[in-house]
Amino acid sequence: MHIPDGFLDTKTWVTLGVVSAGVVSFAIRKTSKKIGEKQVPMMGVLAAFIFAAQMLNFPVAGGTSGHFMGGVLAAILLGPLAGVLIMSIVLIIQCLVFQDGGLTALGANIFNMGLIGVIVGYYLYLGLSKIIADTRGMFISAFIASWLSIVLAAGVCAIELAISGTVPLRVALPAMAGFHGLIGIGEGLITVAVLSLVFKVRPDLLRLEKV
Repeated sequence: MHIPDGFLDTKTWVTLGVVSAGVVSFAIRKTSKKIGEKQVPMMGVLAAFIFAAQMLNFPVAGGTSGHFMGGVLAAILLGPLAGVLIMSIVLIIQCLVFQDGGLTALGANIFNMGLIGVIVGYYLYLGLSKIIADTRGMFISAFIASWLSIVLAAGVCAIELAISGTVPLRVALPAMAGFHGLIGIGEGLITVAVLSLVFKVRPDLLRLEKV
């Protein structure tokens, strides 16, 4: 899902860069005031896990790639703003060190995976968990929200490519959303597996204050 340099026109990557920078700045201000001793090591562990998972890339139409995301998992454990910071750090390192995603497209990649993937995914999870309000419902909601978040992020990515005139929407949207619909199943299973382990070993981590 990482967009390389040259695939977005100037108006698109500048706009998404400004929006992403604003949200990340807001997240930094809020988390710096609320983050506690338990959240700091958890953020590091989650960032490392998501970084490793995202390095497994699969080629998709239009020169982009597909991979696991991990945004909903981070948001469930630490909250949406902390999740945005984790995803942003991962994407920045991937861009600057591994050239995975273009520098001019960094704002767009953060927007897709950090904002859509984390924030939208988290509130989908909250809404679903209120409908199915028990332990089993938490896992079902996490699976569905993880699947939806990655499909939505991929769909938004396809729209950005179409707006930029890189790939027609009729080509990009089915390729991105369809491919990530399959990846989303794996993402949902991994999210549930990690949450199940945390629930059994350290249930207190699920009760951490969300940032």
